[in-house]
Amino acid sequence: MSDAWSRNNPTSAARTSAPAAIVPADGCAWSAPDPASLVALATGHISECKLVPWGSNYTFAVALDVAGAEPVTGIYKPERGEIPLWDFETGTLYRREYAAFVLSCLLGWHFIPPTVVRDGPHGIGTVQLYVEPDESMHDRTIRRAYHDQLQRIALFDLMTNNADRKASHCFVGRLDRRLWGIDHGLTFHVQPKLRTVIWDFCGEPIEGELLVTLDALLTHRADVRAALRPFLSRPEIDMLFARVANIRDSQLFPMLNPRRNVPYGW
Repeated sequence: MSDAWSRNNPTSAARTSAPAAIVPADGCAWSAPDPASLVALATGHISECKLVPWGSNYTFAVALDVAGAEPVTGIYKPERGEIPLWDFETGTLYRREYAAFVLSCLLGWHFIPPTVVRDGPHGIGTVQLYVEPDESMHDRTIRRAYHDQLQRIALFDLMTNNADRKASHCFVGRLDRRLWGIDHGLTFHVQPKLRTVIWDFCGEPIEGELLVTLDALLTHRADVRAALRPFLSRPEIDMLFARVANIRDSQLFPMLNPRRNVPYGW
């Protein structure tokens, strides 16, 4: 897999705009990322970089200085900080993280905080806008208040084969009251890897509006492939479309296995 990002010229390598949606807007659309936040993440000077002491990989909280604006806080995940895994190719987690952001934008489901790939103090990696969670929002409250959004995140995890949807990876922002999803580094594997805490929709029919989204994704597969190819291998993209087609044909959220489909350390 060739690296599409230049270590020598990170500013030109980092994309400062989100891909446009290729599917019809549905009744549960999130607002698109603020272009200014993507510019700040991609071009801001990293003035502070502090290790986040939890997590299986080396992750850093960074402050990005932007001329004429308040500093922006981001979460920086460098390729160098990725702990080798037996089932995911070494050095690809940051690419998968960004590919998930790209796909969410193509779908118009903007639940992943603005994310860029850029160089940093420890080399190339993703920098994602930090969103402070509302710690007072419990799972049951989220499930009642954000049912439709949660349903789309569950479908997104099926499409991307998300192997790490822990409870802490889906939360409501303290200030913006939006439902967010984070930590998508373990996605797009060619083998079945789905592990999630979102079991609410097992066995339920997929509503018509979501079937339209799946149809559009398959119709525009050339555009989707072009957008994802710099970050994923051809077999990984082929399997993405295979999963989407299977979900579209079944028109059901699948029943999950309590021994295989639960995330580690959930």
